[in-house]
Formats: sequence, structure tokens, C-alpha cells
Amino acid sequence: MSVEKDGKNIFGWSLQRAVPAGRLVRMYHEQTVNILGIDYTHIEIAGQGDLYITPFGLPFRDQLLPENWHEKEWFREQRVPLEGTSTIYHTKSKPVRGLSKDLVVKWCRVGTVIPVDTFSFQEFAAGEFNSPYEEFSLVMEMRNQKGEGRIRTHKPLAIYSPLKKVELWQTGRSKTRIEQKKRKYRDVELDIYRQYILIYEWIKGQSAVELCRLYAVPDEECIAFQKAITERAVADLQNKGYRVLDMKPAHVIVRPKPERDMLRDKNGNAVYALVDFELLERTPAHELQVLQARRSDYLVRQRDRFGDVPEKTFPKHLYPVHIGGIDYVYGTSESTHGEMWVVGRDPSLFDFFQPERWRRTERTQLSGVNDVYYTRSKDLINLVWKISRVGEIPDIDSSHPGYEAIMHFGYNAPFEEFQIAVELSLLGLPTIYARAIYMSGREAEDSFYAPDQSRYNAFKDNLTPKGQSVLRHNHTYITIWGYWNGLDEFLARKDSEYCKGINADEALRRELISAHVHRGLCDKVAYRLKLLGYNDLNFKGSHFLLSLAPNGKLMLDPDGLPSFRVSNFSLIHKTH
Repeated sequence: MSVEKDGKNIFGWSLQRAVPAGRLVRMYHEQTVNILGIDYTHIEIAGQGDLYITPFGLPFRDQLLPENWHEKEWFREQRVPLEGTSTIYHTKSKPVRGLSKDLVVKWCRVGTVIPVDTFSFQEFAAGEFNSPYEEFSLVMEMRNQKGEGRIRTHKPLAIYSPLKKVELWQTGRSKTRIEQKKRKYRDVELDIYRQYILIYEWIKGQSAVELCRLYAVPDEECIAFQKAITERAVADLQNKGYRVLDMKPAHVIVRPKPERDMLRDKNGNAVYALVDFELLERTPAHELQVLQARRSDYLVRQRDRFGDVPEKTFPKHLYPVHIGGIDYVYGTSESTHGEMWVVGRDPSLFDFFQPERWRRTERTQLSGVNDVYYTRSKDLINLVWKISRVGEIPDIDSSHPGYEAIMHFGYNAPFEEFQIAVELSLLGLPTIYARAIYMSGREAEDSFYAPDQSRYNAFKDNLTPKGQSVLRHNHTYITIWGYWNGLDEFLARKDSEYCKGINADEALRRELISAHVHRGLCDKVAYRLKLLGYNDLNFKGSHFLLSLAPNGKLMLDPDGLPSFRVSNFSLIHKTH
């Protein structure tokens, strides 16, 4: 069959284009990705780096290719430094099909110390520069705000990250600041050794500072004008729920007109646009509104996650897949180059489980033996994540009554754990909610070898939409579960008065239940599993949760025993 499709092969690699003799032919790998709510066209340029083009930039795709503006001699001749403490230039691209594009290119300063004289407001002295994706996300969000008033900005076109790595002393970044930035809301994984260049559309006009120079405005009048228009910009931003921590007259662009005037709206006010958003952020009140709205949206979507979603509505970077009887939304994590399977049919849930939203938030280890952690994600979602032990030899004492069966059976793969959890729930046995499976992007060392290859062999024919096995021995897998605090159906209606999960062993230690009740519960859970055709080969009281009601009392079943919910599936297998 032919691999060509719309000028590219089916794998996204651009076909070789006709070029004049002697010119270098570059290869481009192109795909659609979503980062912090923006659909980018991600172009990997062989030997050069990565270019992320926004919807605003797509009409100028060729002009934004680094060979058409960043080529050394061309850039040196065309660039004009702009005012400010950052490395920022006005430049233009080479003509492509007769069209050249005026650009503003700015080197991102994420992870560096903010110059003391940058701030015009002392209370913001603890600010941090935005990451490139964070900056574009906030600018696009602000531009799309509905309601009265409009914040005009220059359009974000693309982010370019050259392949060449630079030393920390060259960038001024610190590892500590980068780590802090990674923990902050709505950030992504960053390569501390790579540069990020933000490309904006050039806006015609003059800054409030340049306008005074242009018209030779007297100092006193100039100061009054700059103060007034800056305060107006600050107020307009505040009304929309945003602030720029270093707002200054140089960031306010107006359009000069003859006779020492400027473009004005129908009310006679100066029309202005804002530039420079490396210190843009939401106001605290708006930040809380956004988080609460996002959490509410998540809860409703989780309740309806298995509802019908037409495949044609899926964005280009996500795919509906079916593994072990469970529907997933599959896609890659652009920030880590990992892969992810999110339970359900709703592609909108995928973004909530991007690793940057939960891997670096404050966490509590829930097990003294295994890598199991509770965290509250950047979207205020309570999650439990566990590092899968698939491929490991179980660490079980030979005196254990189930030793031989455990050693023969081995640990379940993540997809098996999820299949068992969902099946048990459908059969009427309560379980915690299976949410997502994350596969790390980084491969293990070549010398790494999983001692137990049985699961990898079993899944070798179960492929991703990219044609690779869903289970690979040289990657780490993390299962993500809902932290038990109530039924999805209940939380979608009323996001308050949460339950709290506590395993039976811990409940016994805290004297919430007696040893007699503990034994009765263990017998009950084991019997229910057996009745449904399942067996936990290493069953113990820490493998199921009890529910503490908001009043601190244990919730009870009709038989008078505490309600339970199975929470560990690593060694559960079907008996028939």
C-alpha cells in the first residue's frame, strides 16, 4: 500500500520537497499535541529541535520554521533589540512564496532570578517567570475571556526549542527554581538544559514610552500619560481576573495618529494592546474559580466516563482503544514523552492525568512496603498512584502458605489490575476506581531485564495505535486510582461531605474496629471474592478499605459489618 497521505507519509514524516540544488533537505516529524489546553502542531526538525505552532501560527507555518528566521546570518542582519531586561528582538522571516512575517522572538527566562528592578509592586517580589507553555496558555485563556471589555495582545504563534543543550551558567537557571516551577500549577516538564524561544506576532504601533519620545512630550505630561494608561491596563486585567507582576508603560502598545494623537475607541479612550507576559498570572480569586470549575467538570465527566462519544470527536492526538474489556482514551504525554491510557470514553479526561498535574504535587506514602502515594493534583483531585511491580519476582517468604502459587502466578500487569477492578465492580463487589495507566517516557538502562517475562509475552500482540506493545519491559508503569472519598455519582451532584477511606489493618490499629470484627471482615471479603471466581493470593486486611463518614463513624452494610471496598489487585487472579 502507499504510505503517502496529504503530502506526508502515514507516520507523519513530511516527504522530501523539491529544493534548489545544493540546499539541505530537512526531515520533519509532525503531529498534533495538546499542552495546557492549547492544540499545537509539533514539528520535530531533524538535527535542529522542536517547534510548537499554535492555531494562530499555522497560516505562517513555513515562515516559522527556524531555517526561515533563525538562520545565523539572516537573524543577525534582521534582528532589532527591544527594550527590557530580557533577550528579545523584533525580526522578520525570510520571504516564503512572496510572504515575509514580522515577529517578536523572546528567550524564555523560566528558572532564572527575576531582576530586582523588574517589579513595580513590592508585594509581588516572590514571583517566578512563566514556563513557555504556561505563558502561552495564560495568554490564550485571557484572550478568550468573554464578557464586557477586551484585552488585546500580540498573538502567540510558536515556541521553538533548539536541540543544542546549554550549560546552566549560560542560561542563569537554577535547578532549585526549575523544580519549584515544576510543582507550580499548570506547568509541564522542562529540560533545564534546553532553551525555549517564544515567537509572537509583531504589533504595529509604539509603546507608551516610545510615543512620548516620538511626539517629544514634556516630562510632566509624559509621566502623567504613562501612569494613566498603565493604571488603566492594570484595572482592565484585574476585571478579567489577571495581573502582570511587572506591568510598565513599555508593555502598553498604542497606535500613533497625526497631530500628536493616537487611535481611540468610540468612547474616546486610547486603544491599546499588551505585550510581555512572562510574569502574567491569574488573580487569587480567579485562580480559585478556575480550579473549582475544573474540578466540578472532572467530577461530572468521571460519572459519565463510559457514555457514548463518537470517535470522530476525538482530537487528533488521542485515540479510543479497548484492552481487556475496558475502554480507554490513549495518547502520549508531550511533556515527558510517556504514554497514557485513561479509563473511559471521554477524551476530555485525558488532560487531568497528564503527569505534570500529579507527579510533583505534595504526596503522602500510604505503604511502608510498596511505592503507593496519595496526592492532591493541581486540579484539586484526590488520587492514589502506585508503581506497578509487573515483571518483578514477588518478595514473599517461603513459609507463606501461598508461596508456590504466588511465585508461579507473579504480579498482574497494570491492564490486568484495571480489568479485575472493573469486573469486580460490575459483579457487585465494591472496588476503588481505576482511573489511568501511565507509562514513563524514559527507557530503562540496556542492562535492565525484568525477571518475570510472562506478562510481557502475554501482551505482545496487544498493540498501541502506534504499533508498539502496550506492555514494554524497559519502561516503568504507574497505575492511578481514585482516592476513595465517595461515589462518583454522589460527588458529581454534591462536591462536599466526603467519606474517607481507611484500610482494615489501620482501622484495627486505631481501635475503630475490634479484632473480632477485623477477622469477620477479612472472611467476608475473601468469601465474596471466591464466590465471584477470584482469589487474592496474598490476602490481608490492608487490601481493602473501610469508609469513614463525615461524622467520623464507620459506614455499615445491612449485616452490621463496616462497608468495604477492595483496593489492591496486584495478586488477584481468576479461579474459574
